[in-house]
Amino acid sequence: MHGLINRAIQCFYRDTYGQGAWAELVRRLDLEFSEFEPMLEYETDVTLRVLDDMAGALEKDRAVVLEDIGTYLVSHPNVEALRRLLRFSGVTFLEFLHSLDDLPDRARLAVEDLELPVLELREHGPNRFTLYCTWDQPGFGHVLVGVLRTMADDYGALVFLDHTGTDHGVETVDITLFEASFAEGRHFDLAADRERAS
Repeated sequence: MHGLINRAIQCFYRDTYGQGAWAELVRRLDLEFSEFEPMLEYETDVTLRVLDDMAGALEKDRAVVLEDIGTYLVSHPNVEALRRLLRFSGVTFLEFLHSLDDLPDRARLAVEDLELPVLELREHGPNRFTLYCTWDQPGFGHVLVGVLRTMADDYGALVFLDHTGTDHGVETVDITLFEASFAEGRHFDLAADRERAS
């Protein structure tokens, strides 16, 4: 598993529950390191052990922890850059949904050897979709549910999301967009950010 993915899991746990909680996890699992290096590769078993230990410590199912990680990735101030990158995918939540198929390729532009699941969005009717997530390690669909739920709030959209399971390595997430402008979305202004940066 790519170090960036493992690092994201570590940062979620540290930023949400404190450095002490992460240090205790490292001690319990008797890891040979104190933190993940973003550019290294790790055995998938290490990642799964870390996730299962988190789930046990938090008394949550692994699926719930994965969804929490997805929420963290697009809501915590320490990872604001990812949220901004995703907002560039479209002006509306609907445009954002239709951009998801291209997400793995866009990620590889930034990190050439980063492998993400293959994503495919299918539209079944007005505002009804299924997102298919294909990867050799199940669970990323739950991360996507957290990301999608938080991004919907970011856009001010009202959506219903349901992870409907895994079949032959393909996870499915049903998406119903009830209202694209249900509430005022979170502020996003590229021009203002450019002015602050100059």
